[in-house]
Amino acid sequence: MVTDIRTVLDSMENSLRLQIQSNAERRAAKAEQEEKEFKEKLMKAAVSKMELDGKAAQIHGTQDAVRRDQLMALMMAGF
Repeated sequence: MVTDIRTVLDSMENSLRLQIQSNAERRAAKAEQEEKEFKEKLMKAAVSKMELDGKAAQIHGTQDAVRRDQLMALMMAGF
């Protein structure tokens, strides 16, 4: 009788241990997936920022060229 109870308790303990381990593995996999998604979003944001910075630099360069051309025109006109 005591052996039967002991067997049942051991079985319950093993079942609980496996359940806890399974939950921990599932949480770890979910955390890893979330980290991967976060890194992808971060990378996309960095690429977008680089593109915006490039366009801003291009616009500033164009504005500078227009100012230079206007200054040259004024100098050529004798002002």
